[in-house]
Amino acid sequence: MRAEIIAVGTELLLGQTVNTNATYLSRGLAEMGIDVYFQTVVGDNMGRIRQAVELARTRADVIVFTGGLGPTQDDLTKDALAAYLNKRIVIHEPSMAKIEALFSARGIHMVESNRRQANIIEGCEPLENDAGLAVGNAITVDGTHYVLLPGPPGEMKPMFDGPAKAWLRAVSGEERKLYSRLLKFAGIGESSLEQELIDLIERQSDPTIAPYAKEGEVAIRISTKALTEQAAAVLLDEAEEQIKKRVGKHMFAREDIPLEEAVIRLLRASGLKLASAESITGGLFAELVTNVPGSSGEFHGGVVTYTNAVKHKLLGIPMSQLEGTGAPGAVSESTAVLMAERIRELTDSDFGVSLTGVAGPSETEGKPVGLVYFAIARRGQPTLVHTAQLGGSRSIIRLRAAKSAFYRLWQILAKNE
Repeated sequence: MRAEIIAVGTELLLGQTVNTNATYLSRGLAEMGIDVYFQTVVGDNMGRIRQAVELARTRADVIVFTGGLGPTQDDLTKDALAAYLNKRIVIHEPSMAKIEALFSARGIHMVESNRRQANIIEGCEPLENDAGLAVGNAITVDGTHYVLLPGPPGEMKPMFDGPAKAWLRAVSGEERKLYSRLLKFAGIGESSLEQELIDLIERQSDPTIAPYAKEGEVAIRISTKALTEQAAAVLLDEAEEQIKKRVGKHMFAREDIPLEEAVIRLLRASGLKLASAESITGGLFAELVTNVPGSSGEFHGGVVTYTNAVKHKLLGIPMSQLEGTGAPGAVSESTAVLMAERIRELTDSDFGVSLTGVAGPSETEGKPVGLVYFAIARRGQPTLVHTAQLGGSRSIIRLRAAKSAFYRLWQILAKNE
């Protein structure tokens, strides 16, 4: 079935409230095998709510409303839908009794407007609200299924997960759930990855293949609908195998973890330790490592040697290497190598990673913005050094530099796994 979500509330249009309900409902409906094709936000206005319903009715089998079920005069969702369906508003007596009992128990006078929360559309199935007072509504008219949920997330979520889902399962018949698998890639951009898989993407039907990009990483979500998890696994495995044949060398995980966590897991599995010396990234590499829970077992520590004086004092790099006529300079392959080797030795680590470069906004040592050198020193092995010319803002260059270093380290570790 196809669904549309209609979020009712002027506060959503004014930006005073973030529409987190739509995200939650989209995810929940997708898990049930119901595709959400549209999301609509409409203010507290009878005419505009009705217009939203009329449009949604032409393109959806299921219309889920959130908001507008409260006690005030601007809570109009039930009234607008009832008018559209040419049905009366009636009192749901069990809900009314619940509201009266609550006010009585608290010793609070109940104003007349609170009775509105017990209103339901004639002929609908009431959806009990265990977390609040406004009763939900569910009704099918002329083949379209309507579900009305409260706006507050604390009330909406339990009502949707409980009685609303149960009602939708009953009216939809046999349920094909959505099953997904996330594959993570690095060392390749989103456009390049898509190009490698373009024929698979263009002819996809089931499973579907969708790429998503983050800085320094790309994810591919493969999804299918099936009656059982076992049936879904067969289809997902087949799609994954086709993808791995094309770009498997870039795939670092089959779950939603960042690249740095994949690196830490490989270090942990091999009993290896890591340390870092950073200039351009200003500690970002170390921050990403320590964001991984339990990484203290694999990360000995790091230093930020942002100036030449600190590179010399903490890492012992000769000033003749860093400054003066004919010196390679701080932004150079040879300095990156010395930084990586010294931090590995100082911390007695298996790996030392260094990063030096130009983040901007202007050139340094006559070298362009975005030029980065990063080196990986390994105990008993020659030091590897890499050069990258990165684009983007200052913060983006720093992040891309850190992710590039993680990717090169992951390549080394993955080969030895």
